[in-house]
Amino acid sequence: MAITAAMVKELREISGAGMMDCKKALTATEGDMDKAMEFLREKGLATAQKKASRIAAEGIVMLKVAEDSKKAVAVEVNAETDFVAKNEKFQGYVAQVAEQALETEAADIDAFLAEPWKFDTSKTVNEALAGQVAVIGENMKIRRFQKVEEENGFVASYTHMGGKIGVLVDVVTDVVNDEIKEMAKNVAMQVAALNPKYTNRNEVSEEYIAHEKEILMAQIQNDPKESQKPEKVIQGMISGRINKELKEICLLDQVYVKAEDGKQSVEKYVAEVAKANGANVSIKGFVRYETGEGIEKKEEDFAAEVAKQMGM
Repeated sequence: MAITAAMVKELREISGAGMMDCKKALTATEGDMDKAMEFLREKGLATAQKKASRIAAEGIVMLKVAEDSKKAVAVEVNAETDFVAKNEKFQGYVAQVAEQALETEAADIDAFLAEPWKFDTSKTVNEALAGQVAVIGENMKIRRFQKVEEENGFVASYTHMGGKIGVLVDVVTDVVNDEIKEMAKNVAMQVAALNPKYTNRNEVSEEYIAHEKEILMAQIQNDPKESQKPEKVIQGMISGRINKELKEICLLDQVYVKAEDGKQSVEKYVAEVAKANGANVSIKGFVRYETGEGIEKKEEDFAAEVAKQMGM
């Protein structure tokens, strides 16, 4: 039976499901509207779509590291409330997402959502997610994932506050022992605590530096005292401020949080541990996920909500 646009439109209005999901349901049920609705409900899509407009800004970041530590993945899965994020069922589901993400060949989140669900290959990852939405009762979203692989060393991991922040650190080394592993975990904790934007200065673009210099120059020109200083002095001030900023945003330039002298940089800390263990070690990169970062959270006024429901 030919599936018409009018049929798809009708099913969308009844179920609240997406256009492609409705078309798939109608095709699978040969155009039978009632059976198509059942199909969507069984997949969890009818109820899931109705919840899709609600903001999912809570959740957890989960890390999955391969047994040989050569490969790891960070995933963020969101829910609407912190209560659900702490639920064992939700966390068990996120662990499955992380397990699949560790092995996926998908290049982006859309491709990941479209691939078969490892734990029930009759469904896609997205369909399995919809089923979880129906069971748990909140809008949920697999927001992102990122894999790190390192054949010439290992991947270190650190999870903070039960999954509020997750960090992976790519370590290149010719020696792997307890001391090197401890150093790598300390670096991961540094990333979690101080949130650097880059691994080292080589990653900072010339465009970024030029833009920061323009801002600093404008600040100086708007200051009656500083603007009167000689050009050479002004350029020195700008270079000094840029250098200070780079020490804050570049991991290896940051002051190591556990430095006994309060001055040792992360780069020098890594070099110190490497030398003590006769190793060649470098920090190649890192991934830092923080739950809900960049998502605008809905501000709830519970008193007003209760009053509204009571007709006050």
